Amino acid sequence: MTQALVLEKKLDLSLRDIDIEETLGPRDVRIVLKTVGVCGSDVHYYTHGAIGPFVVREPMILGHEASGVVIETGRDVTKLKEGDRVCMEPGIPDPTSKASRLGLYNLDPAVRFWATPPVHGILRPTVVHPADFTFKLPDNVSFEAAAMVEPLAVGVHGTVKARVTPGDTAVVIGAGPIGLVTLLAAFAAGCARVIISDVDDSKLAIADKLAKVPGAVVPVNVKSQNLTEVVARETDGWGADVVFECSGSEKAAAEIFDLACPGGVAVMIGIPLVPFLHDVSLGCVKEVRIEHVFRYAHVFPRCIAMLASGTIDVAPLITETFPFDKSVEAFEFAARQPEGTVKVQIAMPA
Repeated sequence: MTQALVLEKKLDLSLRDIDIEETLGPRDVRIVLKTVGVCGSDVHYYTHGAIGPFVVREPMILGHEASGVVIETGRDVTKLKEGDRVCMEPGIPDPTSKASRLGLYNLDPAVRFWATPPVHGILRPTVVHPADFTFKLPDNVSFEAAAMVEPLAVGVHGTVKARVTPGDTAVVIGAGPIGLVTLLAAFAAGCARVIISDVDDSKLAIADKLAKVPGAVVPVNVKSQNLTEVVARETDGWGADVVFECSGSEKAAAEIFDLACPGGVAVMIGIPLVPFLHDVSLGCVKEVRIEHVFRYAHVFPRCIAMLASGTIDVAPLITETFPFDKSVEAFEFAARQPEGTVKVQIAMPA
């Protein structure tokens, strides 16, 4: 038995003992958890009991953004050892699947992803995980920053799909956790300016502070400003080279072609809860390329390297931390989404 944060059913969380046994395979490592982030998907399972076809039908441990320390290694593990500080990629694909063999392991239909029904998450003391999806941390990357690698990977994967060119102007729609890590990733990829929109002035203020020089971030509150007009003004009427849709809002997503320049690219990162319409004819006239992002692939080492070098600093995005014994309260807090909240993290017992 082990104590864990368990989603019993919709709107019913408990911190309790649960029977979960994990056998250490030859290519696995056993990890004691140190920091776990609260993701929007975790909160959505808590508040709605499902995300699309993934329905919570039995008690499930939450959490998939994590860092920790290796405490045991399988006999065939050579690149990690006991005592190594690590972060973990939470999806485990079938290595024999066609998607995995093509390098598209994030698209493997058989992937087992932490805290996606029926797979347990990692808000518990320890976890067994494949060494191939466990990454050693440099000494100067904290457990808190390392637990941000998972959401950061989404933004970095988006910039890889966008094929950002140094000097590009980008638009990021949505200043939530994914929008803000996408902003950081866009600058790291070479964007000179990022126009970011939201309805929360406190989140836009955080975005503005992420700029390394004044004016590099242009915050836009769409409750009082027209995003298309701001983009036109800031680009002399040309439009943005890259548009990252991170809000999941069907209304916001419908205007991606209005924001993009001729020959630009729109990257769909946020997943709308309902289908939405967009102006395909405008997209054709502008020859706007569309890319879609589902999680990430092959970018965890890049994210860790950028944290270690100081190219990206995620510390300003960690706005609240709760101890493990207050995990239920952490989720209740995250579900309320108080103004100015970006990333809630849970500190695991020492």
